[in-house]
Amino acid sequence: MSDVEKGHGSSIHNVARPVPGAHIANPGALGLLAFASTTFMLSFYNVQVDGITHPNAVVGMALFYGGLAQLLAGMWEFPRGNTFGATAFSSYGAFWLSYAVVLWPSSGIIAAFEDPKELDKALGIYLFSWFIITFIFLIVSLRKSVGFITLLFCLDLTFLLLGAGNFVTNHNVTKAGGGVGILTAFIAYYIGLSDMLAAERAAVIGLPVGVFKHD
Repeated sequence: MSDVEKGHGSSIHNVARPVPGAHIANPGALGLLAFASTTFMLSFYNVQVDGITHPNAVVGMALFYGGLAQLLAGMWEFPRGNTFGATAFSSYGAFWLSYAVVLWPSSGIIAAFEDPKELDKALGIYLFSWFIITFIFLIVSLRKSVGFITLLFCLDLTFLLLGAGNFVTNHNVTKAGGGVGILTAFIAYYIGLSDMLAAERAAVIGLPVGVFKHD
């Protein structure tokens, strides 16, 4: 039988055997912090904090930190033999890059929709596709760690609410998605910090993420 390890450690690399490419620093923390920061920023726009209604200021963050940095983290997971981390980080890096292009005025994507309702439904379908992708990752994560299961569950709920809010043009549902997104961002910050501390030889503290131990 397997149980949850009470200690801390990498939230993605939870196997006892030597990790291929272990001489490469763990890129998981970079991917998680990049994801967390961009999600945090966009989620605050989605809840319309202090009257903010246009999310375009997230474009730069989405291109370079949430997008490029996270995509690179995914690429660095490949030589470490971590299929899950490589696929997840690369996918969400691509998500942020693609979403930034949608919001980038020069792309002309938003301007191409003359009917705002058609744009909302198109974005709803886009977000629903990421709900499906995240659900697949959630299934795979069920024996990774409690922290990662919680992260992907909240992220999946975020995509579902945002997709539904756009598709039915209900701003309250979109705001709810933004609220869950903020929670998702803080969970990702926590796991990213946990991974960074676990990589230190003399860390001042260890943060448990509930890594599953395999017999």
